[in-house]
Amino acid sequence: MLYRNLSDRQQRLSSAYAMPKASIDNHGSKRSPGLLCALLVGILAAACGFTTAQAQSDPLRIGIIGTGNIGGALARHWARAGHELVISSRHPEELEALADELGPKVRAATPAEAARFGDVVLVSVPYKAMPQIGRDYGDLLAGKIVLDTGNPIPRRDGEMAVEALEKGTGIASAEYLPGARLVRAFNCIPAWSLANRANRKPERIAIPIAGDDSEALAVARRLVDDAGFDAVVVGRLTRAGSFDLGHALARGHLTASELRLLADERW
Repeated sequence: MLYRNLSDRQQRLSSAYAMPKASIDNHGSKRSPGLLCALLVGILAAACGFTTAQAQSDPLRIGIIGTGNIGGALARHWARAGHELVISSRHPEELEALADELGPKVRAATPAEAARFGDVVLVSVPYKAMPQIGRDYGDLLAGKIVLDTGNPIPRRDGEMAVEALEKGTGIASAEYLPGARLVRAFNCIPAWSLANRANRKPERIAIPIAGDDSEALAVARRLVDDAGFDAVVVGRLTRAGSFDLGHALARGHLTASELRLLADERW
């Protein structure tokens, strides 16, 4: 389950609460076991004060692999929003000052520790590092929600970037991180804008996102909002190439309505 900071009792109730509804829909009888189960769960949920809405608003455990300009800016936004963070790099000692600045819910560690800690993991590294990320941490990331911000740049990353762009980066990243619940996000906003233009007035900047997992997309939308931007779901990973750098939706200044209009024109 995503929200590991919930108590075991709350997790069991959350899972049980989702199950009886199907029983009620399918049977509808007053004598249905599903109905009896639903009533019991409702009583228990009320007794412990737990609701699904509360679970959705609980702080998340976020690991950040690559705490550079993009990862560092998001760490600041998410720390302000109250999330628990492990920020990382190959030299975690260099991040101690940032961790201290961001408060007691943030600590610096290795990439492996960030991957292990996070229910959600942000991967924000030069794209040529993605194969190594998959080899080193793929097992730790399998089954987790992973936000990928990387951009394949041929002059920097070589032939693998050319291949990724031909496939579309969403597809390429999913191949490097098999089993991860991948969402492409935050790749086409300039780092300065990400750091300094959160909650822009009068309308916030839109962030295009794409993914194949509905829960992962919902969590990504929440984290975009918590960072001070508006998420626009473009579609599945097969459509993520539409906001690869240089493509139609890779704009770092549009509002959500402007971005949706562009997406509607494209499809």
